Amino acid sequence: MESPEFFRDPYPLLAALRARGPVQQVRSGPHGATWLVTGWAEARTAMAEPRLSKDTARYFADKPSKRNLAPAVSATMLATDPPDHTRLRRLAVKAFTPAAVARLEPRVAETADGLLDRMAARGGTADLIEDFAVPLPIEVIGDLLGVPREDRAALRGWSNDLFAAGAPDTIDTASHAISDYMTELIAKKRAAGAAEDAAGEGRDLLTDLIAARDEGERLSEFELVSLAVLLVVAGHETTTNLIGNGALALLQDDALRTRLRQEPALIPDAVEELLRHDSPITTATFRYAAEPLTLGGAEIAAGDVVLVSPGAANRDPARFTDPDTVTPGRASGHLSFGHGPHHCLGAPLARLEARIAFHALLTRFPDLRLAVPPAELSWRHTRLMRGLAHLPVTFAA
Repeated sequence: MESPEFFRDPYPLLAALRARGPVQQVRSGPHGATWLVTGWAEARTAMAEPRLSKDTARYFADKPSKRNLAPAVSATMLATDPPDHTRLRRLAVKAFTPAAVARLEPRVAETADGLLDRMAARGGTADLIEDFAVPLPIEVIGDLLGVPREDRAALRGWSNDLFAAGAPDTIDTASHAISDYMTELIAKKRAAGAAEDAAGEGRDLLTDLIAARDEGERLSEFELVSLAVLLVVAGHETTTNLIGNGALALLQDDALRTRLRQEPALIPDAVEELLRHDSPITTATFRYAAEPLTLGGAEIAAGDVVLVSPGAANRDPARFTDPDTVTPGRASGHLSFGHGPHHCLGAPLARLEARIAFHALLTRFPDLRLAVPPAELSWRHTRLMRGLAHLPVTFAA
């Protein structure tokens, strides 16, 4: 699962694995087996199964490793179980409620329009990833967290390196860089006295989390840094892939593009279908069996690793008719944002950004076209994420 063919199109292999059974053993090692979950029903069950732990620190405590991941990256909220996960999530979720996200809509629309203005000013060609799909969510999450604008490009580079398949040294180096940066940013905000603004006017999310830490809301300094790292990484990576993958699907479907331009009220349904059709996440983050269990007919032993594939589950023909086609309006139930206690807390923001991004693209550039054949597009080399490295397009300037 690390070949260029898999990164370009993982779905044939995932379909072949699913055809053998919804839960398949894909490798074994000295610490137990590794299972891949490709069926929709089984993936949904696994995501909410309390016997499948995400506590990586506990799992790796007695296992030797040559890795040098920064603890703030290896032990984020995603790598915890309740009650710690519940406590940490509660501190961040208020920034991503529907009401809180709705207040961000004017800023997201302004950012999207500004990026498209810059694209238009440079002429009739662009890289839709570098010029639009990356900077839009980076700017939004940067504003939300209070990250200085001049630092956002560096954060994006470190975040990208965290998902470099087959490059452990690159991943480890990036993990320390982003951890060190967030540690320093927290120190600067604290020293500036931002956390002492009792009124909370104009405060960013990171300042609120610093206040929660300093006011004794059961948040350690390590957890504060780790939560900040997670929010900045998760706050843009999946949204970038959603916009890029979705734009590619639209560019290959003239009829759908025309329909959405004529009926923009259908765009939210299209976002859900694009999330299902080409999930921003191929394989969800690490889980392991804290005790034996049966899943999809497979007998999973305590200590076995269980990898859930939203990308495969979202194309399970047992759940979705004609799953390889883009059909907005179908009953979705996709798992691109997960399910259960670890359901993506940033999902409302990602949906808002995608809806605004697609509407802006369709309206501003009705003649947008791929600049190269789809087979020549380059994809990111990462097992977890599913996203384009570049998406060259042409349009009338």
